[in-house]
Amino acid sequence: MAVEPSDVVKLTETDFMILDKLIEGRNLAANIAAEIDRSRKYVNGRMPYLLDYDLVERVGPVEDTGLYELTEKGELVYEHRGEYHDDNVDFESFIDDQLSDSAD
Repeated sequence: MAVEPSDVVKLTETDFMILDKLIEGRNLAANIAAEIDRSRKYVNGRMPYLLDYDLVERVGPVEDTGLYELTEKGELVYEHRGEYHDDNVDFESFIDDQLSDSAD
């Protein structure tokens, strides 16, 4: 299920909790739900957004296993979550700059 991303990344506190669990390494959505005390349905509903924003990716070997890991962008968003909440920061541009700096 692909979700149409908006021009601006809109993350919830639960999204940051999911990223926090994935910073520790690969994990199943069901495990994450239990660890952050959210319903499995809710966490599974947030994952398409995180996928479309390129913050997480599904890992196999079997497609649609529910095993996720952070992308480089997801790691940067997690590391700079303070800037996400700063109204004076254009977060999208900030993350794009961070990604281009890491590519150099």
